[in-house]
Amino acid sequence: MHKERIDIAYVRRNAAGRPEIVSLDSFRQEGGLETTLTRLRKEFKLTQSRCATLLPHGEYQILQIDAPNVPATEMREAVRWRVKDLLDYSVQAATMDVLDIPVNGTAPGRAKSVFVITANNSIVGPRIQLFDAAQIPLEVIDVPELAQRNIAALFEEKNRGLVLLAFDEYGGTLTFTHEGELYASRHIEITLNQLVEADERNRNIYLERIGLELQRSLDNCYRQYSLISLGQVLLLPVPGLPELAQYLGANLDVPVKTFDLADVIDFPTIPELKSSARQAQCLHTIGVALRAEKVAA
Repeated sequence: MHKERIDIAYVRRNAAGRPEIVSLDSFRQEGGLETTLTRLRKEFKLTQSRCATLLPHGEYQILQIDAPNVPATEMREAVRWRVKDLLDYSVQAATMDVLDIPVNGTAPGRAKSVFVITANNSIVGPRIQLFDAAQIPLEVIDVPELAQRNIAALFEEKNRGLVLLAFDEYGGTLTFTHEGELYASRHIEITLNQLVEADERNRNIYLERIGLELQRSLDNCYRQYSLISLGQVLLLPVPGLPELAQYLGANLDVPVKTFDLADVIDFPTIPELKSSARQAQCLHTIGVALRAEKVAA
């Protein structure tokens, strides 16, 4: 859900076992969020589907900490008090979940880590109430990094790690995955519009910043996950800026390639998704829809 629109994607497996985007639409909010969602529930018969929604960047935090040495049943409560000083709101007002970081590939002697995904109840509560009021069965509240992980998993090569970088209206999302699991992520404070509309001077500044952020992230991954062989960096093309891929490829010691969702996902009735701009706009919406489809499977 965006400031003025709602994106909705419906994904299922086709006869060949590949994900297929059956529908993908953007709707302007009319009469408020609840009214718009109620209309979409009726139009798309959402009560018959498994539904997931996404929190935008800025409405949540992802923290990486050493895993407390407690049973799995006590993990959430243990991390709650471990991260209380890292929040800018009371820990009692936090909704949290914990995501394991696999030990496979971790540098020898390194402690097991987890991601703690946390958001203020003042954000999560109204979101749940909104879907309840619209009578939409909400199964998952996700975040862009995990939605992007679902996309990256489709591109991974066997026994190889993958870095995927995509820009949208909120900035750049960088993920490092292996065997379908998220190992690291980074947010880059440069939006897609800034890249597309930049003059030559600012464009060069952005290229250098992105390259530096990416190199730092790669160095960190090499240190923490030295046993994982990194296959490539995949970049969602930025419309009108082919030099981004060229710049990164010339300045990194790992292959950089652009990607197209059509390589791993079918969308025969949605020709507008052939556009990289449309893919950028809806990448995380599609990623969270993949999560809902995976829950259903």
